[in-house]
Amino acid sequence: MLFPYITFFFLVLGICRSSDTIAVHQNITDAQNIVLGNAKFELGFFSPGSSKNRYLGIWYKNTSPQTIAWVANRETPLTDTSGTVKLDSQGNLALVNGSGKIIWSSNSSTSGTNINPVAQLLDTGNLVIKIGNKTNNDTVIWQSFDYPGDTSLPGMKLGKNFITGRETYLSSWRSTDDPSPGDYTLKLLAIKGKYQQVYIRKSAAIETRLGPYNGISFSGRENYATDANPATASIVIVNQNETYIAYNSKSNTTTLRTVLTPDGKLEILQRKLPNPEWILIATLPVDYCDIYGVCGPYGICNTATSPNCGCLKGFERESLDETTSENDSSVCTRSTALDCGPGERFQKFSSMKLPDTQNAVYSSNMSLLDCEAACKNNCSCTAYANPNITPGGLGCLLWFGDLIDVRVFPLNGQDLYIRLAASEFRFHRKKRVQVMVVTLSISAVLTLLGLVYIKRKWKKRSDVESSSQMGSAEVPLFSLSKISRATDDFSVNNKLGEGGFGPVYKGVLEGGQEIAVKRLSKSSRQGLLEFENEVICIAKLQHRNLVKLLGYCIQGDDKMLIYEYMPNKSLDSFLFDGSRKLLLDWPQRFQIIHEIARGLLYLHQDSRLKVVHRDLKAGNILLDHQMHPKISDFGLARMFKEEQSEATTKRVVGTLGYISPEYAMKGLFSVKSDIFSFGVLVLEIVSGIKNRDFVNENHDDNLLGHAWRLYKEGKSLSLIDECLRTSYSACEVLRSVHVGLLCVQQRVEDRPNTQTVVAMLGGEGSLPSPKKPAFYIQESEINSTSVLPLPASSVNGVTLSQVDGR
Repeated sequence: MLFPYITFFFLVLGICRSSDTIAVHQNITDAQNIVLGNAKFELGFFSPGSSKNRYLGIWYKNTSPQTIAWVANRETPLTDTSGTVKLDSQGNLALVNGSGKIIWSSNSSTSGTNINPVAQLLDTGNLVIKIGNKTNNDTVIWQSFDYPGDTSLPGMKLGKNFITGRETYLSSWRSTDDPSPGDYTLKLLAIKGKYQQVYIRKSAAIETRLGPYNGISFSGRENYATDANPATASIVIVNQNETYIAYNSKSNTTTLRTVLTPDGKLEILQRKLPNPEWILIATLPVDYCDIYGVCGPYGICNTATSPNCGCLKGFERESLDETTSENDSSVCTRSTALDCGPGERFQKFSSMKLPDTQNAVYSSNMSLLDCEAACKNNCSCTAYANPNITPGGLGCLLWFGDLIDVRVFPLNGQDLYIRLAASEFRFHRKKRVQVMVVTLSISAVLTLLGLVYIKRKWKKRSDVESSSQMGSAEVPLFSLSKISRATDDFSVNNKLGEGGFGPVYKGVLEGGQEIAVKRLSKSSRQGLLEFENEVICIAKLQHRNLVKLLGYCIQGDDKMLIYEYMPNKSLDSFLFDGSRKLLLDWPQRFQIIHEIARGLLYLHQDSRLKVVHRDLKAGNILLDHQMHPKISDFGLARMFKEEQSEATTKRVVGTLGYISPEYAMKGLFSVKSDIFSFGVLVLEIVSGIKNRDFVNENHDDNLLGHAWRLYKEGKSLSLIDECLRTSYSACEVLRSVHVGLLCVQQRVEDRPNTQTVVAMLGGEGSLPSPKKPAFYIQESEINSTSVLPLPASSVNGVTLSQVDGR
């Protein structure tokens, strides 16, 4: 009687078997999984996304959501659960369907007797077939790492074996539901004699370029800190037999993976064990300048300028065809042609992404001086550089022909030396002599004027002090008469609006350039310090998503700031207007969110200064003629030292509804204060409703509390502006709301930093769950200590003043 029960027990034990190997004729069905001994990976059957097709694959164990690392039958799915995996005695691993037809095979058969093959899933995520058992160091006849899909894991090689001709590269999935090869590939430039760089291609066309290799990493990431201690170590191997790149993990508690997404983005994600969630730490492409060759040969791309494209020094546009896009600089040609004469020299360009190396040759043992001599002695050589940034690192790249895909990298750029005609340098020497003569003349005149200036110093001491503080502003000083003419003597017809510091006028300079003039109210004593601060601060900031300061005027009691004119005025004039908001569709709103985040990233991290804006709101986001946002009104901004992370004040200024709790209650501000304001702004852009004006008949929450309530109920899509209900991207809206809630969390340390915000907005990875936002009232929590009511006048000696800018 016991025999049937014992048989049933062993049958169940067989189904639940946990192992990391497949032995000969040991079939694995769709209902079974092979589990690693250290539980990092699993091999089994799965259905991606909403698909009902079945695939054999490898995925990370204990991640949320399921993270696929490799797919065997990505082009030939099973349509039911009849799949079986078999390993035969010759070492061939096969996937067959219910009728016995082979769906996929490793094609790894070997000849001989008693070879005892075994398939093993290693703790690296690599599935290998070996001759011998897993305890022996026997020959590997096949491995999944040689056939990557869309994911690169630590230890996996991407490159080419010159002996076998096999090339390993990433290929995107067609969609999140379909792992078959999509439109995009990521490949190493694996040609003998060519320097290492990586391309993302759509079909055969290059979309973006990562590299070249700089001795530490590939240099296509602008904000990558090369002096940091990364969790991985990059490996580049180049020899007669093969060339490949790989990376190895340096930590047992952190793991990374690199993914090529269906829309052609390269994403680097990090997971800190045992946390089940992945954090997106880098992505490419990031901005317009990451588009391959966008500015054409000898063009240079810079996100801090408008337009982004220009010509390298010594080159100029061949034509100014008005029908051509402003960012199309494919017509950059030399100002003076080369003649291989003795006066030709090399112009140094710093902070650059080095050009495409397809038309370059490389020598690994040449110094920079030797490199210059080699280029100078070859009339066809157009530029040279040492790509190796490691201390004492040697190396020489010589370019022959056009220089393509060059951009400015303020943080991680390298030096590039470009050959220019002799006349380019003669002109500059002559110009320097002229400048010296003019400088000496001006110095003499200024000395005389200085005596007059000192004599009048005591009469208008306040004005002099203001001017002296702005002496290093690096922007032009406009005369009052010039501004008066431009604005038609400050005509009421040219008045654009009025803020807390005074009116703003539209003007037109004599050359036809439109300007916006912010005139400080004579009765505003509070505005004087803000005026000086705005000139000094914004003059040192240049970014496509910051409003550009053209100059200033200070004469007697008149103090003015002259900005570039924004024809579409401010974001709030669209967002909170019942009819004009219809002009802002969802793609525009999502793009505006992205670009504001990039502008903040520049202020907080990438600029020469670390700047906290302190008054980020919809009214201080101006829109240009193409509806690109520009952060404006830096009157309340504060500049931090590099090592400084926060500051305190007893005079809290800003706009109610956007001020962070720690700033309102304690006068403590930091970049996380701006992050809070940004989170409010994101939720306003999604909903089309001002935070302080939000009303709901079912509860007393403000917009933050309402968004939090919907998130907890799984109804975040209900927050979308009613005028967008018929046309929007659900995943983009959900991600925006999620990121907005992460930014408005009550505790400073819970809010993400700016770089993380930019990455989260641009990625498709999982996001951490947000905690309760600050500054909202909920019926059941009115008496809770976690609710921070906004102070009416002062708390603990901190005075709160509402300041409305434009």
